[in-house]
Amino acid sequence: MSYASEVKKELTGITVHRDNAKAELMALIRMNGSIGIADHQLVLNVQTENPAIARRIYSLLKQFYGVESEIVVRRKMKLKKNNQYIVRLRYHAQHVLDDLGILQNYQIKEQVPVELLKDEWMVRSYLRGAFLAGGSVNNPETSRYHLEIYSLYEEHNEIIAQMMNKFGLNAQTTARRSGFIVYLKEAEKIADFMSLIGATNSMLQFENVRIVRDMRNSVNRLVNCENANLNKIANASTHQIENIEFIDSRVGLNSLPDKLREIAETRLAHQEVSLKELGELVPGGPISKSGVNHRLRKLNAYADELRASQVKQ
Repeated sequence: MSYASEVKKELTGITVHRDNAKAELMALIRMNGSIGIADHQLVLNVQTENPAIARRIYSLLKQFYGVESEIVVRRKMKLKKNNQYIVRLRYHAQHVLDDLGILQNYQIKEQVPVELLKDEWMVRSYLRGAFLAGGSVNNPETSRYHLEIYSLYEEHNEIIAQMMNKFGLNAQTTARRSGFIVYLKEAEKIADFMSLIGATNSMLQFENVRIVRDMRNSVNRLVNCENANLNKIANASTHQIENIEFIDSRVGLNSLPDKLREIAETRLAHQEVSLKELGELVPGGPISKSGVNHRLRKLNAYADELRASQVKQ
């Protein structure tokens, strides 16, 4: 089972108040529902690939409207295609749709009737229904952080984004294939959204993975930085030793001023130490790191002068 499916499974087990259940049903039907006519009556079909969501719709309709629906399984023959589960309400569909305020001219309206979302908890429930209907979230262990909700209609997509941003989630919207999505990229905001819609256990799992990942990334950055510093020191030391050996082969270290000769001889004797450690090992020392660096730069410059004069000759 995917991480997104685990989140949805947890959401389908939440017990809600009647008004909040209406808000959740409103989103599920608006996003996944369709209207038909049979025996001169409206028939409501709500389609999903998730059996737990189908059972959730069936239970909410029965619990809060006292109506019996049926679940029809449409089996897919092609490989890697999930079965389709259709919750079909043959009777009382008109009453349910009117009560939810989502029926207009025998079609499901895009707009959300704001007056039916009276308080924060109803908005949370609507967002839960929207996520169940068209949401997905990446597994934090294997992918980049990403949560999205897909909607067929741009206006409805913008409304979902506005609802999310009432809670400071910084949701963004964009076009996607034949529809639109509202999405979150920040790990903290994704965790906040899951907590908001009631997926507490999934949120805690997400946060545990995120903390471990962030800690691992921090350690890796520190190690990489340390390795880069060590490589930088090694490269600088190699360059210094090459220059000192060149000077020695051309004019001899004894020709150098005492301070430069001391640092040159100490560097040859201790090739792998840092500048700070080198300053403590100089016979006439200790010398500060900046002092050591200054003398080594003079040696490098002198070696460059000797090479330049050699080319001219």
